[in-house]
Amino acid sequence: MRRLKVLSDLFYMFFIIGLFTFGGGYAMLPLFQREIVKKRGYATDDEILDLYSIGQCTPGIIAVNIATFIGYKVAGIAGGVIATVGIVSPSVMIITLIATSLKNFMSYSWVEHAFAGIRLCVVAMLVNILYGLFRKNIKKKYDFFILVLACVLLFGLRWSSIAIIMLAVMVTLSVHVLKKKKDGGK
Repeated sequence: MRRLKVLSDLFYMFFIIGLFTFGGGYAMLPLFQREIVKKRGYATDDEILDLYSIGQCTPGIIAVNIATFIGYKVAGIAGGVIATVGIVSPSVMIITLIATSLKNFMSYSWVEHAFAGIRLCVVAMLVNILYGLFRKNIKKKYDFFILVLACVLLFGLRWSSIAIIMLAVMVTLSVHVLKKKKDGGK
């Protein structure tokens, strides 16, 4: 009976997150943190950030990947499946409803204005998330250097985000190994 309660809780939680979030996986971060970390304690803030990193590197939609990871962590394979179904169900239902009347729906100017407002809110939410991530993760000059280097490679030189992530991992591991050798292997 407890397992059924956990599975239904996972479905409901991810269904609500999927229903009330515009803008994709990054816009869902505040809801993930509130529901998964603060309200239910299924993961820590650091685990959510790690899952975002892993979700970015793995194929598919970040929000779906995170839902799957959290569902699996909480209730195994069934939890992963239920959480995934929960987060995609609202989108499937809404897209199906909109697709049936898309031509009539999009012709109204108020709809265009509403979507413009939604996009601006999503931008504000993303700026807030980025500021929080910056404050939490940029502690040393080295961290700031990696951030600036990644931005230059991504925006200036148009490198692939995967190549930048791999380079950051290699540089960070190399610095860690060198520091360990310098400290005498401790």
